[in-house]
Amino acid sequence: MVKGMLWFGLGIAAGVAASRKARGAVHRITPAGAAENVGDGIRELAAAVGSFGAEVRAGMVQREAELHSAVVQRTGMDLGPTSAHGRESTAVRA
Repeated sequence: MVKGMLWFGLGIAAGVAASRKARGAVHRITPAGAAENVGDGIRELAAAVGSFGAEVRAGMVQREAELHSAVVQRTGMDLGPTSAHGRESTAVRA
């Protein structure tokens, strides 16, 4: 009797798990589910592109600082103050 109840309970649990998994698979192939998948993919791509851009900008700033330092060491001339972005200010002063 106990053994039968155990198998009955396991069967119900397996049925519920299979039902949920099947419902999720059906939702993924519907237009709404496909749109969610595409939207998620686009968000992940945008985050990756943004992260890549930030890394490139950080590398550019670092390399520009290295080049500036090398010019100062070799020539002894400091080209002046730099802006927050590491570039010389090109604003015309009145």
